[in-house]
Amino acid sequence: MGDIKDINEAAATDRVKDMAEAIDFCMFCTMDGQELLARPMSTQKVDEEGNIWFLSDKDSNKNKEIQSNPAVHLMYGKGHEMFLSLKGDAEILFDKAIIKDLWNPHIKVWFTEGVDDPGISIIKVKYTSGHYWDSKNGRMVQLAKMAASLLTGKTMDDGIEGDLQNR
Repeated sequence: MGDIKDINEAAATDRVKDMAEAIDFCMFCTMDGQELLARPMSTQKVDEEGNIWFLSDKDSNKNKEIQSNPAVHLMYGKGHEMFLSLKGDAEILFDKAIIKDLWNPHIKVWFTEGVDDPGISIIKVKYTSGHYWDSKNGRMVQLAKMAASLLTGKTMDDGIEGDLQNR
């Protein structure tokens, strides 16, 4: 088992920002009644307060689900080395200045009229809690330790994990 290091507030926000931006894509989960629904979403930005920003089609099912129940769960993962699970509340916004701030050329694939596309909405997620798993060493060291563990039968976990509390 790796080391446990729970972190709060500013340190938690820094960890969320670093990991969410490094991983980029998450499974964005909403609730539709009792059913949990998930879809991949690209993180556009994590601000200094730890809010996570996405662009979404204003008529999407995800937006409708958020309007009915703002509780969301974001699940990020990168290879065998980095995982982030966040719970929070989502809010749908329509602000052209924020859209321009979040915009990048790849988004035009979904919003063909660019930043002025009438279908664009913003989803702002305020995370309240979560959990992270990260490796202490780089990928090559991690793979070497995994191989050594297989050969020796001894656990050589070099991970670190902990709870995250934002507010």
